[in-house]
Amino acid sequence: MKIYTFRQSQEIPITLEKAWEFFSNPENLNSITPPDLEFRITSGTPAPMHEGQIITYKIRIAPMIWQTWVTEIKAVTFQSKFIDEQRSGPYKFWHHCHRFEPTENGTLVTDEVNYALPFYLLGNVAHGLFVKKKLNKIFQYRKEILSKKFG
Repeated sequence: MKIYTFRQSQEIPITLEKAWEFFSNPENLNSITPPDLEFRITSGTPAPMHEGQIITYKIRIAPMIWQTWVTEIKAVTFQSKFIDEQRSGPYKFWHHCHRFEPTENGTLVTDEVNYALPFYLLGNVAHGLFVKKKLNKIFQYRKEILSKKFG
């Protein structure tokens, strides 16, 4: 199994408290996800976020092809980081660490995703052809939306 890593950081001009409030609420994920995924939370959004929380989503991975995605919040360090891991979904393995650090101008938000694809060699080929590009596009969209939303 080949594990890939995606990492992106963005400084946003809001306090650590406001950043944590926004990102730790799963219901805000829809607003920073590209519309073509038609992202929908189907269960598990009680506040506040907590370790062991199970959240289920539906995403459109291709025209007329929907995928249920189940994640578990594995760790929460208040106003510092949280980790979600896929329990079932489009990836063979998905571990996403969200970090938050106060800066002079706001908050540095860092996403680090370690992931693997199913189907071994075919998955590796798919990664090179479109999965890597799709992830980059999703996180670039997120970056643009956050810049618009928070200045």
